[in-house]
Amino acid sequence: MLTDLIDRNSLWAQARDAEDPGYFARLAAQQAPEFFWIGCSDSRVPANVVAGLDPGEVFVHRNVANVVHSSDMNLLSALEFAVEALKVREIIVCGHYGCGGVKAATEDMAQGLAEHWLEPIRRLARAYAVDLARCEDIEARRDKLAELNVIEGVRRVSETPIMQRAWGRRESIRVHGLIYGLKDGRLRNLDCSIGPGHFERQVAE
Repeated sequence: MLTDLIDRNSLWAQARDAEDPGYFARLAAQQAPEFFWIGCSDSRVPANVVAGLDPGEVFVHRNVANVVHSSDMNLLSALEFAVEALKVREIIVCGHYGCGGVKAATEDMAQGLAEHWLEPIRRLARAYAVDLARCEDIEARRDKLAELNVIEGVRRVSETPIMQRAWGRRESIRVHGLIYGLKDGRLRNLDCSIGPGHFERQVAE
């Protein structure tokens, strides 16, 4: 299987170079993405593919169920690098319908370390139990919970000291929440974007 993977890579690299000579030289020279993508580890949701972007156009962090933990040093390091070094202007938290991590968070089964990782989703399920109960079936409830997890992720990213410092410097970075449909390949905007001045406006109101 590994040999097959390397052979596929060789064919891909040859085809890409034939299609666009100098592509790899340009890619190697500089990384200048406009987007930082926080997504799910699910193999069916590769960030640049579903967003229609080339490698080099999106900086990516992925974890099980695209959970934003305030103590996740991996995510925070990637966020800091994206904001401070790469100067991204758009941060996207992207979940997807049919998420296995969300499903696991709704089941009363031993999941090992995943039980601890998915605790924020279980808290959301408890907090929004009334709203979720209105959904027509278990799949719809899980998809709604996946949306709520994205919205919560946008809020958590926005509250990090990294983003607060960036906005304090008047940097025009916005954090968005998207959800991807496995069944139709479409990204949907959850209309929960946060940008500079958002928290100041909330205090004023």
